[in-house]
Amino acid sequence: MDRLVVAEKNSVAKAIAQYLADGGYSTRKINNVPVYFFKVNGEYWASMGLKGHILDFDFEDTYNNWGSVEPGRLIELEPVMVIRWQDRPYIMTLVELAKEARELILALDSDVEGEAIAYEVMMVARLRNPRLRFRRVLFSAITRDDIRRAFSRLTTLNVNWARKVFTRMVLDLKYGATFTRLLTLSARSSKAPLGRGEFLSYGPCQTPVLNLVVQRALERENFKPEIYYKIKLTIEVNGREVTLESVDKFKDLREVQAVFRRVKEAGRAIVKVAEAKEVHVNPPKPLDTVELERRASRFLNIRSKQTLDIAEELYRQGYISYPRTETNIYPPTLDLRGIVKALASTTTYGQYSRRLLASGIRPTAGRSSDNAHPPIHPVKAADKAEVMARFRNFKYWVIYDFVVRHFLATLSPPALVEEQRITVEAGGVLFEAGGLRIIEEGYFSIYPFERPQVNPLPVGGLRVGQQVPVKDVKVVKRKTTPPPYLSESELLRLMRKYGIGTDATMQDHIHTNVKRRYIKIVKGQCIPTPLGKALIASLSKYAPTLIDPNFRSRMESMLSLIGSGREVPESVRRRLEEEASKIYASMKPNSRQLGDELAKALRSMINGDEAKERGKES
Repeated sequence: MDRLVVAEKNSVAKAIAQYLADGGYSTRKINNVPVYFFKVNGEYWASMGLKGHILDFDFEDTYNNWGSVEPGRLIELEPVMVIRWQDRPYIMTLVELAKEARELILALDSDVEGEAIAYEVMMVARLRNPRLRFRRVLFSAITRDDIRRAFSRLTTLNVNWARKVFTRMVLDLKYGATFTRLLTLSARSSKAPLGRGEFLSYGPCQTPVLNLVVQRALERENFKPEIYYKIKLTIEVNGREVTLESVDKFKDLREVQAVFRRVKEAGRAIVKVAEAKEVHVNPPKPLDTVELERRASRFLNIRSKQTLDIAEELYRQGYISYPRTETNIYPPTLDLRGIVKALASTTTYGQYSRRLLASGIRPTAGRSSDNAHPPIHPVKAADKAEVMARFRNFKYWVIYDFVVRHFLATLSPPALVEEQRITVEAGGVLFEAGGLRIIEEGYFSIYPFERPQVNPLPVGGLRVGQQVPVKDVKVVKRKTTPPPYLSESELLRLMRKYGIGTDATMQDHIHTNVKRRYIKIVKGQCIPTPLGKALIASLSKYAPTLIDPNFRSRMESMLSLIGSGREVPESVRRRLEEEASKIYASMKPNSRQLGDELAKALRSMINGDEAKERGKES
C-alpha cells in the first residue's frame, strides 16, 4: 500500500475514498472496522475512520484505588498515556495498515482537538512503522471539490495545537480527580447516601458552569417582589382607540387613587409627542458554533448538545460545512454566489435565492476568525423531502433549514421598520405607548426568527398640542418579577464571555452537569438541583477559586500561549499545579464540614425524589 488516510469518522473516510478514487472502491472490515481500498493515479490507497480520541491520560493502576493515595498527591503525579479500551479495534486496524504504508495522511478534523487526535494516530503508527511519513490534510466541507482541493495541498501537523490539548487533558485530569475524590470521600465519611460506584464530581469547566447557573437561581430565590401601580389611559384617535400607560410607577395605593380621580376628571389628554422614526434592522452575522447552539436553543427549542450532534452528522453527510468553528467572517475564497445559485434550484429557497441574486448579495461580517474554518454554511442544496429521506428525523431538517436560512439572511439587505411613539398628558400625568410597523421586509422574508411583532399606532392622525378625548381610565396592580433562570442560550453566552470550554466542548459541560444531577433543563431553562446548590455553597466557602469562572478563563489564556508557541507545556503545568496544591491544602482541614453539607443535600434530594414517586403512584 502506498498511502493510508485516517479520518475522524467512518463516513468521512468513505467520502474520501468515493471522491478520490480513479474508479470505484472496495470495502473490507478489519477487526470489525470498515476500511476502504482504492487507487489514485495508479497508487494503492486505503482510508479508515476513528471515533475521536484513541489515547487518553490516566494515573498508573496503583493510584486508581481511591483508598491507596491521598487525593492531594495526585497533583504531583505524572499521568501516563493509555489506550482507550473501547477503541482497541481502531488501534489494531491502524497498526495493521500502517506497517504496509509509505505515507500516512492525517485527515482528522481541522481544529485543535483534531490536531491532538492526529498526533495520537502518528504516535501509534510510528511505533509499528518508524519509517512512515506523515502529512496533514485540512478541509471544511465534505464535497468532491473540497476534498480534492484539500488533498492537492497537503501540509504538516501543528504540534503546538496538539501540545495545548494534551496539557489541558493532563490538568483537567489532575484537577478533576483530586477534587472529585476529596468531595466524594468527604461525603462518604459523613454517611452520604452514595451507591456503589457513585461519586460527586468536580470539573474545571463543569463546576464554574454550575456556579453560573446557581448564582442566577439564588438571585431569583432571594428576590423580594414589590407591589406597584400604573394607570392605563385609553384615548380616541380618528375613531380608533389607543391605550397608553403612565410613565411613572406608584407604590402607594392612596396616591394612585388620587391621581386616577384627577385624570378621570380631566376628560381630555394633550398630545406631547407623536413621532415615527425609520430604523434599519441589520441581518445576523455569519454563524459560528456557539451562535448556532444559542440560536437553536432560543428559536428552535433544541438543546445545544443535540444541535451540535445533528450538525456534525449533516457535515459528515455533505450537507453543511464543518460545524466546529469560531469564525464569523466569510473568507474571500468562499464562493457565496455559487452557493446561492445552487439553492436557487430548490423549491424551498429557490424564489428567495433568485431574488437575492438579482438584487446583489451583501454579506455581513463579524470580528472573529480561527484561521481554520469558515462560518457554518450549506454545502449542498436540498429540500425537506431529501433531508428527511436521508436522516428520517425531523430535527435534522430543522437544523439544516436553519443553517440555510441564516446563511441567506447574512447575504440579504437589512429590514426597515418604523418605530412609533405617542406621549400624552392628562391631569398632570404623562402617558406613553410605543408601536412598530414593517416598511421593508428585507432579511425577515427568509429569517422569520427575528421578525418583530407588529403593533402600528396612528401617529399620523396626531399633532403636538392637540387635545383628544379620554375614553377610559383604570388602575392596574402589578408586582416586580424575579430574574428568570438562566436559559441555555444565555448560559452559552456567559461561557463564551468567560472562556469556559471551547466552541467544541461548551455543550458537553452543560450536559455533564445534567448527567451528574447538578442541574435540570426545563423548557430551555437551567435549574440547579439541591445537590448542585449545596456543592456550590460548600465550595464557595472552602475553595472559591474552583468555582470562579475567571479562573477557567485564566487557565484557557495560559493554554492558548502553548497553542501559539509562546509558552512551553511544562511552565504552564507547573504554575497551575502549584495553584491546585494550595487550594487543596486550604480545603483539606474543612473536609468534615464539607462532607456533612454534601451528605445533607444528597439525603434531601433523595427524599424529595422518593416523595415525588409516591405522589405519582397515588
